[in-house]
Amino acid sequence: MNLQELYAAIDGDYTHAAKVLRMDKLIDKHIRKLPGNNVVSGLVEAGRAMDATAIFENAHAMKGVCSNLGLTKLAEAATLLSDEFRPGTPRELTDSEVAEKIDEIEAQFNKTIDVIEQYASS
Repeated sequence: MNLQELYAAIDGDYTHAAKVLRMDKLIDKHIRKLPGNNVVSGLVEAGRAMDATAIFENAHAMKGVCSNLGLTKLAEAATLLSDEFRPGTPRELTDSEVAEKIDEIEAQFNKTIDVIEQYASS
């Protein structure tokens, strides 16, 4: 599996990642690091505690990482939560809707990690 095949399998935007990181070598390096990134587990923990500050911080960090890597669905989901919990912004989602969004992020992230691990072992 090459990088383009990986991005097709995870429904990512390889072209965007290539524009940001400029070299396949850097895309490869950073995509391989994603499984060890704790930002999603931090978001899940923060969501269970409904810790607004931690949700914002983790979602904001996740937005940046996923956006740079061209993981658009994850970046968009993280953007929604970071905007929802941005300090000074009134909330629009209920706690149960937030929990549902976080569950969706966790499932998408786990699927992405599974494919990245397949890529890394090929």
